[in-house]
Amino acid sequence: MSRRRLAAIGALALGCGGLLLALVVAVQEFPRGLIALACVAAAVAAAWYGVVRGGSIRVAGLLVAALGLAAALALLARDRLLEEALVVGALLLSAALARVAFAQHVWLPSRPAPQRPVLFYNPKSGDGKAERFRLADEAQARGIAAIEFGPPDWDLERLVRDAIAGGADGLAMAGGDGSQAVVAALAAEHDLPYACVPAGTRNHFALDLGVDRDDVVGALDAFVDGGERRVDLAEVNGRVFVNNVSLGLYAKAVQRSGYREAKLRTLLDTVPEVLGPGGTIDLRWRGPGGHEHASGAAILVSNNRYRLGRAVGSGTRPCIDDGLLGITIAGAPTGRGSRGRLPQRPWREWTAPAFEVDAGHPVPAGIDGEATQLLPPLRFRIRPGVLRVRIARQHPGASPSAALPDGIVQGARALARIAFESTTREQQWTSSRWSRRSA
Repeated sequence: MSRRRLAAIGALALGCGGLLLALVVAVQEFPRGLIALACVAAAVAAAWYGVVRGGSIRVAGLLVAALGLAAALALLARDRLLEEALVVGALLLSAALARVAFAQHVWLPSRPAPQRPVLFYNPKSGDGKAERFRLADEAQARGIAAIEFGPPDWDLERLVRDAIAGGADGLAMAGGDGSQAVVAALAAEHDLPYACVPAGTRNHFALDLGVDRDDVVGALDAFVDGGERRVDLAEVNGRVFVNNVSLGLYAKAVQRSGYREAKLRTLLDTVPEVLGPGGTIDLRWRGPGGHEHASGAAILVSNNRYRLGRAVGSGTRPCIDDGLLGITIAGAPTGRGSRGRLPQRPWREWTAPAFEVDAGHPVPAGIDGEATQLLPPLRFRIRPGVLRVRIARQHPGASPSAALPDGIVQGARALARIAFESTTREQQWTSSRWSRRSA
């Protein structure tokens, strides 16, 4: 029996068992369960009230939220601590096994390896990963030239163009996602194969490409015996980005001088300015129906759609080759055409090949996590299939959310298929699906 099938059976058994035990406890402890739920709802409301305000009001709101959660835990854990621990443990283990069952390791078509590939690396990125793993030496051992990017020469674009002019026929970048975007843009411009080496801090692009973020050195094997496929890039006002562009709350936070040293505190300090009384963001955009709106708390435009608000795989992109921007508006929009057009949800998301945002002033933005200012109008567009990505054979080759269903019911059905259908049939379906995408 395959590892995926065993994981699927375990996930189904533990999930059903955990839910059944939770139902038994809830029935036996009525009405305390409903009271605990009310405490949780009050805690969430108090936390939100505190976060969007500052000073003593924030402290009071967060204190009430903490007390509400503590009351809920006390109500539920007083007599049934063992059962509740079993429920939580079963559900957490079920989710972990589901991730194993849905994990993909896809076959990518072979292409001739480049003869003169070049690796660009930032020795300080990711707390010095390039130096810690001796990437320059590892690259040279594989026949890959290594060029350091950093002080005193910070002009990465010029370094890459010089390498291409000197005959480089493959480009790799070991650094943060902002640097990845520079190298990927030039690789696409010259139709050269590109490899993403996860030597940055979070390596979001590598994760969604299917590169193993824990195998920094192994990513170099993409230029030795790797598979290849084409993915999309996106741009705003001509500047390429590989992940996303944020406007509004997060963008204002990253502009502040202390953001890198204290990210959470800086973000919380920015919330009252944006969401508190009198807080506004002067951004205008059109929704999927063509109606004009003013922004809510934040706008996120991404290179393909992010999976948001899910228990598993949230914050990743199932694919980076569907030819569409992901557009997410957080907070309730206002303005002409808003009424009855976009529902009052925490966020609204849709996809489109292009998107435009206007304003009466330069717009603070975070492009792949880097702070900048953009002149309006901000014109976003997707560039389908322009980047040839090479990925090492030992790496997954697909996003961790590539095969994840969107909901619990769909997830249970998918787990049942993995558990009880033919392994050969599943492998054939996966192989043919990715062969079509890579063509």
